[in-house]
Amino acid sequence: MKKLCMTVNKMFKLPVHPFNLNNEGKKTYAEWQYEKGIDTIKFYLKHTSVDEMFKDKVVLDIGCGAGGKTVYYASRGVKKIIGVEILEKYKEEAEGLAKKYGMEDKFQFVSADASKTPFEDETFDTIVMNDAMEHVDEPEKVLDECYRILKKNGRLYLNFPPYNHPYGAHLSDAMGMPWVHVFFNEKTLIETYKELVKDLPDGRDRIEFRISKKSDGTEYFSYINKMTIKRADNILQNSKFNIEYYSEEPLRNIFKYPAKLPGLKEFLVKMVVCVLRK
Repeated sequence: MKKLCMTVNKMFKLPVHPFNLNNEGKKTYAEWQYEKGIDTIKFYLKHTSVDEMFKDKVVLDIGCGAGGKTVYYASRGVKKIIGVEILEKYKEEAEGLAKKYGMEDKFQFVSADASKTPFEDETFDTIVMNDAMEHVDEPEKVLDECYRILKKNGRLYLNFPPYNHPYGAHLSDAMGMPWVHVFFNEKTLIETYKELVKDLPDGRDRIEFRISKKSDGTEYFSYINKMTIKRADNILQNSKFNIEYYSEEPLRNIFKYPAKLPGLKEFLVKMVVCVLRK
């Protein structure tokens, strides 16, 4: 099956991906994130404004990666912003970008697990959680933690691409086939992904980042929790938050109505967008 997957994958062009841009010397991960900053919040702006999210606010950005989007948010008038990322290796790059844009006094990088942060109760006015809900090991605990550290009437801005999105497996740095995870099992995807990236400068890092072993030695994709719309809806309904705004954004406008159907929405929604209020 690996050979078939490799063959089919060659038929599709890879989407633009920051890992590859970095390897090609075109831009760093942090710079790419910064340039995409406004895109990460565009769906919230159907309900709110940039000023309402950031101006004079104490903000937490969960899953900040190399801090590019966090620094962008800092430029929107925050009082202070902290980027939380479980991977300590991004700290230097994030702090370097903050200095480049003159945001070092407003920005702080903290390496921590989002389900058990080091912050005091009711610290933040705004928490942003973009493309992180599908990565955390215990999403229910992360939402509980957000509730604890958010001020009364504070808001959590959360969005994520559902797992059955065309690139919901998050393998598009090496695999351009849409819905590849629907057509091939995890074992085949792991074997194919490892083959495709093994000779890249950061190939070992990519494999270690995405793949782990269970106690029985079976490999699995540990960087993603396969979050579906159905599962997220159950988590949100059982959280302590009030759901102030909720939207399921279709892949394209032509899918607007099919993406409302229970049997199809998991495949045709590109982003679930929520504003949760404490």
